[in-house]
Amino acid sequence: MLHEMNDVKIRIAAVEDTQRILEIYEYYVRNTAITFEYEVPTAEEFRQRIKNTLKKYPYLVAVGDERIVGYAYAGAFHPRAAYAWCAELTIYLDHTAVKGGIGGKLYDALERALREMGIKNLYACIGDPQVEDEYLTKNSEQFHAHLGFTKIGEFHKCGYKFGRWYNMIWMEKIIGEHEEQTAKVRSFSEIEGDKI
Repeated sequence: MLHEMNDVKIRIAAVEDTQRILEIYEYYVRNTAITFEYEVPTAEEFRQRIKNTLKKYPYLVAVGDERIVGYAYAGAFHPRAAYAWCAELTIYLDHTAVKGGIGGKLYDALERALREMGIKNLYACIGDPQVEDEYLTKNSEQFHAHLGFTKIGEFHKCGYKFGRWYNMIWMEKIIGEHEEQTAKVRSFSEIEGDKI
């Protein structure tokens, strides 16, 4: 099983990784309500998502046994300028690679890069079941709580997938000081992100 791998390396994603990253994501689109996306994106659409993210934010992959076993990235929490010090995080692991510490390693590397960029607040938007079922459990909420995130909001029955209504929650983690005079946020490429 993949989750037994000990030697997992974290590196920056490349557009050449698109197909493997998409394979990981496809499982969640087709079989879970972890993502509220209905259709699996095309490889070209997914490639553009990766490229667009890397223009400013980190997009990282976890590699074990020479194969990508998970990925995580950050993006704008909101497009308005005043929110520049906030980032929304996303993570997906190969569905056979869960509960082996890979997610924690990815988030640790992501958090370090974002802190160096000048990001102060991290957010995660998480599908949340009213009652756990075969499509959605509380695992994502528990994972984020374990890493220091706090639940700060809940939207009721706002996601509909597989003929069921799901809630959505926001979780937050503060990683920086909120000074009155604060430096501008730098892009990921400015912080020598290749040293992840």
